[in-house]
Amino acid sequence: MALTLYNTLTRKKEPFVPLDKANVRVYVCGPTVYDFAHIGNARPVIVFDVLFRLQRHIYGEDHVTYVRNITDVDDKINARAAKDYPDLPLNEAIAKVTRKTEAQFHIDMKALGALDPSVEPRATAHIEQMKAMIETLVANGCAYVAEDHVLFNVGAMPDYGKLSGRPLDEMIAGARVDVAPYKRDPMDFVLWKPSKPGEPSWPSPCGIEAPGRPGWHIECSAMAEAHLGQTFDIHGGGIDLVFPHHENEIAQSRCAYHTPFMAQVWMHNGFLQVEGEKMAKSAGNFVTVHELLEGWQGYAWPGEAIRFNMLRTQYRQPLDWTEVGLNEAHKTLWEWYGDLEGRTGASGVSGNVLDALSDDLNTPKAIAELHKLHSAGHWGELRATLALLGFSGDKQRLVRHAVRHDGVSGEASDLDPAEVDRQIAARRAAREAKDFAKADRIRDELAAMGISLKDAKDPKTGELVTTWEVAR
Repeated sequence: MALTLYNTLTRKKEPFVPLDKANVRVYVCGPTVYDFAHIGNARPVIVFDVLFRLQRHIYGEDHVTYVRNITDVDDKINARAAKDYPDLPLNEAIAKVTRKTEAQFHIDMKALGALDPSVEPRATAHIEQMKAMIETLVANGCAYVAEDHVLFNVGAMPDYGKLSGRPLDEMIAGARVDVAPYKRDPMDFVLWKPSKPGEPSWPSPCGIEAPGRPGWHIECSAMAEAHLGQTFDIHGGGIDLVFPHHENEIAQSRCAYHTPFMAQVWMHNGFLQVEGEKMAKSAGNFVTVHELLEGWQGYAWPGEAIRFNMLRTQYRQPLDWTEVGLNEAHKTLWEWYGDLEGRTGASGVSGNVLDALSDDLNTPKAIAELHKLHSAGHWGELRATLALLGFSGDKQRLVRHAVRHDGVSGEASDLDPAEVDRQIAARRAAREAKDFAKADRIRDELAAMGISLKDAKDPKTGELVTTWEVAR
């Protein structure tokens, strides 16, 4: 089945035809590195990792270039740096915040099974490309200088708003535009602005004497052009980026280079909520990937279970993140991985799963096909297909540790000590019957619950005594 993708720009599913099969090019907006990545941030990472893996399977690993940027200059970064390191000069504080946050982002995303992108450009390493693009836009009459700012002239883009499909008055309201006196039109947006004292700054373009820094939108346009060219295949991100960020990227890039499009296909994943409500710190349901990995709802969750739970909903649909769903995801993988242990069989990725993924990344259908492979005992095919989707098949990587809700190791609130004792007794009986496979399976299942067993001989009787504790 040919790869078909939903294009936000045309609002329909279309066969994907790369500009160059030998060099399929994808750009996805990456993190602004000022805080831990929350699960909403993780969704596009996982979604576009699946797309990256699928395209590498179709076109070959050496024929797909995936760019995901790091935004390391931003007002939110400045504010966090000033808050966390008030005794340091702001630029030093910013460097500490961005280095720490970027490192944690990489650790968390690796735990979720995400491949590294082909290129991961940092905004601050592309300032000269941004300035050159800004000067081109001014020379083209598509941007203008006003009070040490450079602003994009939205009127220069005849079909501005096509991506979001919003009328002008709705766009103005939605963008909460800054109605500055130096703007020619309220919708004009900043390409470059003067820096405040102590903030990151660079020599300004267009003859502006005051040092300054780029606006957010120009960053991605410049980085995409630097690594993928003036036109490329796919641009992705969360649906919250459609307007104004992606709309403005299109305007800048097309007007700078006089191209009919920036990216052929625009892909956006849907919103994420937690337990039926919008995720927000004020609501007390703000969940970071780091928290899930270290301890959420009584458990430190394995990254592969988090990834599987994310893929059970098709990427364009809203996703409701629940403890029940995460438990189900973990249980499914635990069963599959356990049944894969020691199994062999003809390998090869399932054609039915490839068909599902090729239909606009229909991961729920792909997972249904994985269930069929498991039920039919097609172990080699199941293992190979899981690997394509970013799953190891290694049961030890699914061990789930019980923790207190405050994240400190200890007894889980829903732990049933009597049930643990019953399982230990069943394991002892299996060992006595020399059914060591069953005994090992029980140990593994307890480990997945966050229970650590310790075997020792009673010094008086010589009998085997098993004690247990919550894993630490």
